[in-house]
Amino acid sequence: QVQLVESGGGLVQAGGSLRLSCAASGRTFSSSFSSSVMGWFRQAPGKEREFVAAISWSGSVTNYADSVKGRFTISRDNAKNLVYLQMNSLKPEDTAVYYCAARQRRLVVTAGREYDYWGQGTQVTVSS
Repeated sequence: QVQLVESGGGLVQAGGSLRLSCAASGRTFSSSFSSSVMGWFRQAPGKEREFVAAISWSGSVTNYADSVKGRFTISRDNAKNLVYLQMNSLKPEDTAVYYCAARQRRLVVTAGREYDYWGQGTQVTVSS
């Protein structure tokens, strides 16, 4: 059983910052976390889920959606099985439920269908 649990969401004013965390657990997954690609996706009301950011197993490769480049930073701590999404200069259009996802292959991809496990999501609301 693999569990991904997001935290850190909340209500923030435009221009503010939030840091999301994703804790990965599971008897078999814990040992393979450090070799998994981790990603963040989001879904706004009435819209399809979209890719936000992804990071390679080593952290040396990252990929961002154009809409968040320069504002969001993804990082990971393999010793703690944690992935982070630092979100700065938040805009009202960043309002969404943010999901953490894991892919048990080493190629960094942006398509949600390529990810094997998903968290339950955390709500981020940015007020104008």
